[in-house]
Amino acid sequence: MSPKYLIDVNLPYYFSFWNNPEYIHQLDIERTAKDSDIWSYAQRGAMTIVTKDSDFSNRMLVSLPPPRVIHFRVGNITMKAFHSLVAGIWNEAIELSENYKLVVIFDDKIEAFN
Repeated sequence: MSPKYLIDVNLPYYFSFWNNPEYIHQLDIERTAKDSDIWSYAQRGAMTIVTKDSDFSNRMLVSLPPPRVIHFRVGNITMKAFHSLVAGIWNEAIELSENYKLVVIFDDKIEAFN
């Protein structure tokens, strides 16, 4: 099974939700990869980028076809708070990402865009 989700370096490597073959972390590919390398890797593999980096959301506007992006816009929060947030919304975020190119997760809501 090929991974469906590429976890950006700015998100935790050891995280229970992403500990299965559907996920690959940037650190498993290349520790110092540039955003453009991650973008291309995700495009080639038809993967969804999961990130806190707004550059990926912005890049979607000018790159066709873009990979799908799940963008966490939650600022700096504790790992415990992040885990709690993901536990409450991850299934919804995954479902939205199947139908929308961009899913943005805030600490109090989720938005989806095509």
